[in-house]
Amino acid sequence: QAQAQAQAQAQAQAQAVQRQQQQQAMLAAQQQQQQQQQGGGKGGKGQTPRGQQRGGRPQQQRQPQPPPQQPPAPQPPPTMPPQPMPQGLGMPPPPATGGMTVLDSGDWKEQLAVPAKDGRPKTEDVTATKGNDFEDYFLKRELLMGIFEAGFERPSPIQEESIPIALAGRDILARAKNGTGKTAAFVIPVLEKSDSSKAYIQAIILVPTRELALQTSQVCRDLGKYLGLEVMVSTGGSSLKDDILRLYNTVHLIIATPGRLLDMAQKGVANLSQCSMICLDEADKLLSPEFQTLVEQVLGYMAPERQILLFSATFPIKVKAFKDKNMRKPYEINLMEELTLKGVTQYYAFVEERQKVHCLNTLFSKLQINQSIIFCNSVNRVELLAKKITELGYSCFYIHAKMLQAHRNRVFHDFRNGACRNLVSSDLFTRGIDIPSVNVVINFDFPKSAETYLHRIGRSGRFGHLGLAVNLITYDDRFNLYKVEKDLGTEIKPIPPTIDKALYAFAS
Repeated sequence: QAQAQAQAQAQAQAQAVQRQQQQQAMLAAQQQQQQQQQGGGKGGKGQTPRGQQRGGRPQQQRQPQPPPQQPPAPQPPPTMPPQPMPQGLGMPPPPATGGMTVLDSGDWKEQLAVPAKDGRPKTEDVTATKGNDFEDYFLKRELLMGIFEAGFERPSPIQEESIPIALAGRDILARAKNGTGKTAAFVIPVLEKSDSSKAYIQAIILVPTRELALQTSQVCRDLGKYLGLEVMVSTGGSSLKDDILRLYNTVHLIIATPGRLLDMAQKGVANLSQCSMICLDEADKLLSPEFQTLVEQVLGYMAPERQILLFSATFPIKVKAFKDKNMRKPYEINLMEELTLKGVTQYYAFVEERQKVHCLNTLFSKLQINQSIIFCNSVNRVELLAKKITELGYSCFYIHAKMLQAHRNRVFHDFRNGACRNLVSSDLFTRGIDIPSVNVVINFDFPKSAETYLHRIGRSGRFGHLGLAVNLITYDDRFNLYKVEKDLGTEIKPIPPTIDKALYAFAS
């Protein structure tokens, strides 16, 4: 065995020596070829030998290196080093930052699909700002991308006041006019403070109506489309089974009506134990006797260290009791120096009850309506009036709380997308619904309270734009008219023979 091993070692050494000799021969051949290329590149008559310059002075010749005593390790064939290209021949100089391209801070904005700017004039309700930008709040880049692609340019006054305070973790009680950007004022902090890497419910937005839940969820998806957050809508009238199945997967943010969310929490399906942020949109309605008990029960399922945000245009006295019981030194924001929107022009017309439809027909023929909402005080009158308007030859939808949810969703979606010019509605549509193309609101039946009136006319003149509110007043409504003017501190003028289109019409 020892003899066999010795023979194998000798054979291996012989093969190694043979390979080294072959490699040395290859290296020598390559060096000779390179010398020939360097020496013969300037061929022609009068060429001087390689070792001598034209002046006759001998050049210092390169001394050949003696071969190594031991064969060198195998090496790859030598390559010529890259020659630097002279500047100005089409190649820019290398960057001075180690090869890394430094992008300008505004470059990412140029790649966004930003919609065309709205050229319509805006009122001080949204333009009287401090001059801040969304970048000043150090929001995530992905959230900023969604904000700008949704058409936002600069924060409105309510957004300037509430976003930094909400990001700091304080409770907020904010009061601002309808149509001034309240939804984004709480959605942006909610999205900023949510983490897609954590697989549990982190924030809740409570709303009083199903339509408002759908609208708010769409705002969350639009602004947060680059954040990777899972947003869920859950309202009464929709399938509870579908909502339960949805919660088996990851959900980061829930937009819901109080009754449905409480039902799922009581069943143990919606785990709110780690949820530390809740926002009440249209808080005055959610803290009415109809909803307040449900809201407080929902709070009991949440984390003890929770942040509560209340947003509304009106805050009745009953809100104070909720604030004292559930909120920790809330930061109060009040941007309601005057209650009505500056861009909404208000008129009234005295008519008899039997003349209302005729008066409405006259308004349709005289006004430049882009889209209008006509409010009635009862469900039955909504359907009857919609039928009358259709008989007059005008396109018309109607919506009220007794309709099937699927039908309501269809009407809301179609009207929002401009499929119809006129919508007859009960007070279901008075809160939070944002349809920017609505420029005329008509109170076919005058509301009983100043609060309802304020929310109704706030459907026009959205986000500082111009709008028109026309009220049909009967003899019995005259005291309500006076009371609304007094409570809101506003003046509702008698309707003139002609209304200047510049007060409400969209620029063509």
